Amino acid sequence: MAIPDEEFLLKTTSACAGCPSSLILRYVTKAAGADTVLVIPACCTSVIQGVYPPTTAMNLPVYNVAFASAAAVASGMSEAFRAEGRKTNVICYAGDGGTIDIGIQALSGALERGTDFLYICYDNEAYSNTGMQRSGATPLGAMTTTTPGGKKDHKKDLDAIVAAHNPVYQATACAAYPQDLYNKVEKALSIPGPKFMHVLAPCPPGWRFPSEKTVEMGKLAVKAGLWVLYERENGKLTITGASKAAMKKRIPVEDYLSVQGRFRKITPEETTEVQKTVDDMIARLQREVDGIC
Repeated sequence: MAIPDEEFLLKTTSACAGCPSSLILRYVTKAAGADTVLVIPACCTSVIQGVYPPTTAMNLPVYNVAFASAAAVASGMSEAFRAEGRKTNVICYAGDGGTIDIGIQALSGALERGTDFLYICYDNEAYSNTGMQRSGATPLGAMTTTTPGGKKDHKKDLDAIVAAHNPVYQATACAAYPQDLYNKVEKALSIPGPKFMHVLAPCPPGWRFPSEKTVEMGKLAVKAGLWVLYERENGKLTITGASKAAMKKRIPVEDYLSVQGRFRKITPEETTEVQKTVDDMIARLQREVDGIC
């Protein structure tokens, strides 16, 4: 599917150089089109949109809401639109802190109620907007301002939590693969009911890599199997895009970890544990694809 030329995210963002959120949101809004409302809780995106009205970068209606409330606000908004007979897309666009931690109760409730909306978590694996503190999405061994010696816990499995709610559509994507992202958003919005997408957002200042390497970092994550691109429609899992090859042959996780300053203090034992976690996850997903689990 060709990506349209029309832009809904303008050039006036106040984002950091190489910002993945801006890149993701550009393709999300292209897929969604003009009849769309964004619900954005406290996160990087609530800042990079600029000051309304003189310099806002958003060419769509936006509701900036409290950290924990995005999915709850979207639930009411979707019900109001549907009651009026309108098919307006309601999209929550939230970071990992506002999804995996602070917003998970509202998300769970909206999914359980069958809210007709699309919830997108762009995951930069920390509370980046407030100085890069540890979140539930921060991976093992990563340095943040609150884990200066490296995090000692594994990343929370958000996708398994969401899958337990049986949404009509669930997918992963990555800022480095815009066509795959665009196609999945377009498909999600064509299906009535609760939809969820989890998008990897490599963050240059937080992950400590050069700003021109954002796309490269996303591709490394996929090639190493740390981030698997897939769709789950009515419970059926399908591996998509570059992850088809990565499921069969992957680069070592060391190739991904070693080029990020946030893993500077990761130990050999932790690296081995990360590799084992990835291998186990790939095996589990393959069993699901094969229908043997």
